[in-house]
Amino acid sequence: MTKIAITGAAGRMGRRIAALALADERFQVVSAMESAGHEAMGADVGSLCGVGACGLAVSEKLQGSPQVIVDFSVPEATLQWLDAARQAKIAMVIGTTGLTESQLAEVADAASQIPIMQAPNMSVGVNVLFKVVGQVAAALGDEYDVEIAETHHRFKKDAPSGTALGLARSICKATGRDVGEVLVHGRSGACPRKPGEIGMHALRVGDTVGEHSVHFGCLGETVTISHSAHTRETFARGALRAAEWLAGRKPGLYTMQDVLGL
Repeated sequence: MTKIAITGAAGRMGRRIAALALADERFQVVSAMESAGHEAMGADVGSLCGVGACGLAVSEKLQGSPQVIVDFSVPEATLQWLDAARQAKIAMVIGTTGLTESQLAEVADAASQIPIMQAPNMSVGVNVLFKVVGQVAAALGDEYDVEIAETHHRFKKDAPSGTALGLARSICKATGRDVGEVLVHGRSGACPRKPGEIGMHALRVGDTVGEHSVHFGCLGETVTISHSAHTRETFARGALRAAEWLAGRKPGLYTMQDVLGL
């Protein structure tokens, strides 16, 4: 049994992770955390996520000696829990998106002391997509334009999504491009397409869980690869799979592709 702590426990992802973990005999939820002053503070996490009271209250402090912290919160909170994990020598699964380059550098630094699995998307299908789009881009070559489109719910705070950026990075790594130099966010006015650039487009619509499409096109054909998440459960299941895999690993910065053996 893997003992886990869940940050952002009252959030959409936190509640789903808690619900699945509480119903799975492979996991024991020993701590459920939220930011100080949150309206869910003190609530039973089982009742909060709809599976019935379990006797564990939401707290602002880490409790119960977990083996792995599963973090889906906001970047500032992620860094706070990262520091707590480092001090307590606890592994950490990080699914928070919107991390800046300097924040990602802090994650990488902490990975020299504790095992960390950090990924912009925990879906098994999306992580297969990360690998495939790089292979497709390399095989098609420079003649093909690349455009990435992503759609999420109206409440998502960051844009473009971490997954869309992950797709762009996979393509750039496979084709020798610098993602910081070739990304073009949206288009308006006179903006003729430049060779080698990657277009990035973000939509925020209703309660859409997550949709991503990568378009490769030349004069004569278009190849489109896409993924649609139907519920948040796909991300929650992936996060728990990662937590079970990460427990007991050596310090290091791992990806979901490591978890899946891709």
